[in-house]
Amino acid sequence: MQRHFLGMRAAAAALATAVTLTGCGASGDSPDKVTLTLVAADYDVNGGQSSKTYWASLIKKFEVENSHIDVQVQIEPWTDVDRKVAELVKEGEAPDMAQIGAYADYAAADKLYTADQLLSVPVQANFLGPLVQAGEQRRVQYGLPFAASTRLLFYNKELFEQAGVAKAPETWEELREAAELLKSETDVDYPFALPLGPEEAQIETMMWLLGGEGNGYVDPGGSYSIDTDENTATLDWVKSNLVAPGLTGPGTPGELNRKAAYAAFTRGEVGMLNGHPSLMRQAEKAGIELGKVPVPGRDGKPKAPLGVADWIMGFKENGNKDEIGAFLNFLFTDENVLAFASQNDLLPVTVSASEAMELNPRHKNLREFLQELPSAQLPPVDKTSWALVSDDIKRNIGKAVAPGGSPAKVLDKIAQNAALEEEKERE
Repeated sequence: MQRHFLGMRAAAAALATAVTLTGCGASGDSPDKVTLTLVAADYDVNGGQSSKTYWASLIKKFEVENSHIDVQVQIEPWTDVDRKVAELVKEGEAPDMAQIGAYADYAAADKLYTADQLLSVPVQANFLGPLVQAGEQRRVQYGLPFAASTRLLFYNKELFEQAGVAKAPETWEELREAAELLKSETDVDYPFALPLGPEEAQIETMMWLLGGEGNGYVDPGGSYSIDTDENTATLDWVKSNLVAPGLTGPGTPGELNRKAAYAAFTRGEVGMLNGHPSLMRQAEKAGIELGKVPVPGRDGKPKAPLGVADWIMGFKENGNKDEIGAFLNFLFTDENVLAFASQNDLLPVTVSASEAMELNPRHKNLREFLQELPSAQLPPVDKTSWALVSDDIKRNIGKAVAPGGSPAKVLDKIAQNAALEEEKERE
C-alpha cells in the first residue's frame, strides 16, 4: 500500500487558483435558506478556543458569499467526536458533514457522497496523492483529507552534547548507540521514549515496521500482513536492543502513552523520541533545544515515511449535496487550508497550499515534515475493519516487547483477529 505522489503539482496548483463556488457542488441559485450541520474535532491541545475561532471565522466568510446557506458547527473533543457522530448516524440524525478520524465504515454503508459529487475538478485534483489514495474505497474517493502530519526523530540537543553523541542517528544501530551514551553519561530517564501504550501504539509501531523494510500492516494488494518475518524481526530487534537493556525508560513501553512521552520530553527527561509537529511548539515554550531528523530505519531510510490524516466527509441523509459541496469547495481554498494547518502545526492536504507553506520562511520548521508527506505511507484507513484491528494493536502490541513477551506470538494473534475481521469485510 505504498502511497505515491501523483505528480500533478503544476497543473493542480494552477487549476486551484481558478476555483470558484459556482463550480461543481455549488448552488447559488436556490432561493430557499438551507442550514448545514457540521460536527468537528477540537484540535486545541491546550484546551483553548482556537478550533472554535477557526470555524467561526471561516463560516462567517462563507455565509457572506452564500447568503442562502447557514452553517452550524458543533466542536467535540477527540475523545468523543467519533463516537458522537456514530451515535447520530445510528439514530438517523447524521450531520451534513463530519470532520473526524475515520470514514471507511460510512463509505461502505453507502452513507457518504463521493468526492466528485461534492468538489469541483480543480479542488479534487489538488489533494496530495497519498491522501487521495488513503481516502478511496474500490478506487472511489469518499474521505476528504482535512489535516495531515508526518513524524520525525526528535532529540534533545543539550542532552546529546552532554552524552557526547556527535550526530543524530540515521540507522537503528546508531540510535541504540546514542541511547546507550545518553543512559551512561547523563542518566536521563528515557534515553529513547517508546510510547506503545493504548493512546497511539498503532502509529509508533508502524514507523518501526516500515523502518524494518516491511510493508506495515498490509501487503501491496491491500490484505493484512501483520505477522510477516520482517515485522517479527523488527519487534525482536526493538525488544532486544532497546527495551531489554533499559534504554526506553522506567516501566514498560506498553504503559507509556504518547501524551506522557511528549510531556516528559518538554521536562528534559527524554533524549529521543519519534515526534509529531505539534511537539515543536511545546518544546520551545519549555526551553528545550530540539533537533529533528528523518526517522531512522534498520540500515538507513525506512521503506517509506509514515503519514497520518484526519478526514472530512459529506453525508447523504439530508440530501444537501449542492450546499455541502459549496462549503467544502470554500473550505479547501489555500487561504483556509493554510490557516488551519498553521494554527495547529499540521501539514496542508493540498498541493498548492503545501508549496506555499514550504516557500514561506515563517514555516521553515515544518519543511522536513512537508518533504516526507508526498511519499508517505498511511495506515490502512480505507479498510472498514481497521478501527477494530487498530484497537487490537493499541491494546496488545506493547506485550510483544515486554519482559517475557514474544513478538511472534503477539503479532500472530493480532494477525488472526485481523484475518477474521477482513473476512467479515468481504461478506
